[in-house]
Amino acid sequence: MNWEKIKPVHFYKDPVEHFYMSSIFDMLEYDRLYENQNNLEHRVWQEFDEQYKTGFQFFEDLRQLDKKKEIICLWFFKERTDRTAGQEIELAGKILNYTPNTFLITKSKDIKVLERQKRKHNRRPFLQLDLKNETWEQLLKRFNR
Repeated sequence: MNWEKIKPVHFYKDPVEHFYMSSIFDMLEYDRLYENQNNLEHRVWQEFDEQYKTGFQFFEDLRQLDKKKEIICLWFFKERTDRTAGQEIELAGKILNYTPNTFLITKSKDIKVLERQKRKHNRRPFLQLDLKNETWEQLLKRFNR
């Protein structure tokens, strides 16, 4: 993955250790994947899978988040026409925005998906990557946890 683009400002210890960052993927690459999110057999997704060799699942809504994963690694694919404020995730009491091309990585399972007040958009698509614990530990080590 593009973990080398993660900077110290992306690492937070409060309320729990997590990384939260935008645009570690180039917008052109993100847009190609976004445009083909309904066809994971498309060439761009196959190339993504081959290049990064990290398993992943694409979900239609944040409520489908799989908390059984050892490390929670989410990449948000917010709808372009979705103009809501984006405060839709709570991590151990801290509200995080659901914005396009943004990553959330944490070991914490204390994640709540907040319900939307207005339901114009029913979809809140995201990619959940299969991040290994050793990768998490390497990221923490890099930022002197």
